[in-house]
Amino acid sequence: MSSEDKIILCNMVFRGRHGVHPAERELGQRFEVDVELGLDLSRAMASDALQDTVDYSRAYAIVRQETEEHHYQLIEALAGAMVRRLVAELPVTSVLVRVRKPQVPLNGILSFAAVEIQRRR
Repeated sequence: MSSEDKIILCNMVFRGRHGVHPAERELGQRFEVDVELGLDLSRAMASDALQDTVDYSRAYAIVRQETEEHHYQLIEALAGAMVRRLVAELPVTSVLVRVRKPQVPLNGILSFAAVEIQRRR
């Protein structure tokens, strides 16, 4: 019996230089990221062995690299790059990435702008 379980990394916080406005790319700002990795965890539940699951330190490293080492104008592009790498580099059947940008340069008040992208293998 196969199922899709989830490993969830919630509210990772990084500093990145993403945005349409030059000041956003020059000064940088805070980005918050959630990741849900879908896979069958039945082997890991039985074995209690890291090789039977996803090492989520690797997922964290991928998200951190994309946020801190690359520069995108749009958070859509940032989230898309994360999704592509997570699907390509980890043994998962699906990935959901949610990127929040709390400091949005708008003429108004809001808590954050966010993008959510989900892909299946």
